[in-house]
Amino acid sequence: MLTDPRLLLLSPGDTVFVLRDQIEPGETVWVEGIAVSFAEHLGLGHKIARLAVPQGGQVIKYGAPIGRATQAIAAGDHVHLHNLRSDYTPTYALEGKA
Repeated sequence: MLTDPRLLLLSPGDTVFVLRDQIEPGETVWVEGIAVSFAEHLGLGHKIARLAVPQGGQVIKYGAPIGRATQAIAAGDHVHLHNLRSDYTPTYALEGKA
């Protein structure tokens, strides 16, 4: 299996997949031929890196940039507030939200 069927690619140029189901802690998920597992529960709608994104690089979803990587993101990594800065919502508006 190259990519877990629970990962949805919204546009061919996207750097992230979107979860269409849940991933439980310790569960193995295939991302473009790479086996990855996560320590935490990931819910519907969370993003998983399809491709590596360098620090400062754009994260693409829906075929459009949604933000920039605040640190290097490897293929298969969870992409969320800990490693992504929105290009649309100021950081202070996100504090305390997950």
